[in-house]
Amino acid sequence: MWNTLRPNDRNLRAWQVGVLVLVLAIWQLASRDEQTAFFIGEPIKVAGRIWSWFLPFALPANALFAEGLEGRADIYVHLGVTLLETVLAFGIGTLMGLAFGLWLALAPTASAILDPYVKAANSMPRVILAPIFGLWFGLGIWSKVALAVTLVFFIVFFNVYQGVREVSPVVLANARMLGANQRQLLRTVYLPSATSWVFSSLHTSVGLAFVGAVVGEYLGSARGVGYLILQAEGTFDVNTVFAGIVVLTAFALALDGLVGRIEKRLMKWQPKAGETEKL
Repeated sequence: MWNTLRPNDRNLRAWQVGVLVLVLAIWQLASRDEQTAFFIGEPIKVAGRIWSWFLPFALPANALFAEGLEGRADIYVHLGVTLLETVLAFGIGTLMGLAFGLWLALAPTASAILDPYVKAANSMPRVILAPIFGLWFGLGIWSKVALAVTLVFFIVFFNVYQGVREVSPVVLANARMLGANQRQLLRTVYLPSATSWVFSSLHTSVGLAFVGAVVGEYLGSARGVGYLILQAEGTFDVNTVFAGIVVLTAFALALDGLVGRIEKRLMKWQPKAGETEKL
């Protein structure tokens, strides 16, 4: 009996859903106490808040799901702003990290000179840059994009740098023997070697792009999901706070899933773990 129920490839999704249901059930039971619910919210009311945001015309008459109607018309505007900031930061940070990572990995002299400055910039708490970006770019989306870019950039940069530096010397020597120039080496050796490192960093960067955008909205904004969460915190509306967190998490997972699909398309040449063991 246990062998059939044991987690495997066939029932893994059921186990994952079961864990989620268990957590929600425990949360709902704990929130039956009013004092506890004040701090941790109630999952039914959180679901009702999300429902009222996105499906205002399909609302039941139940007053439980009617809470939060004041934000139903604006949620798409706020969510659109946060997603725009996130996508811009993700794209800009990835391109900058890729370009600088390749440059410093292929330029040992520049890498040696800039090494302490890169490490110092990476060790700096980026949140303290938010007021500076606000001063430079104003309270619009670009100050949030700039903050999120600083989070994405270093993740991609270090992964690309490491991926290029770990190219096999034997492969490089063979390519040079075949007459490959520097541009051909970049296209056929360095970039394929760094690709797996890049996609590994992108999965982390998706979450960090959302973090940068939301933190920027916390520190100064009039729009965005982070702004909605901040307003809810000011009124001790923990259910709206959790609703905002759930919405952000769902879209972060969707963006991460898109990155995963692109990775599968571009990494078809890479053997899977099982195939490697057979070889």
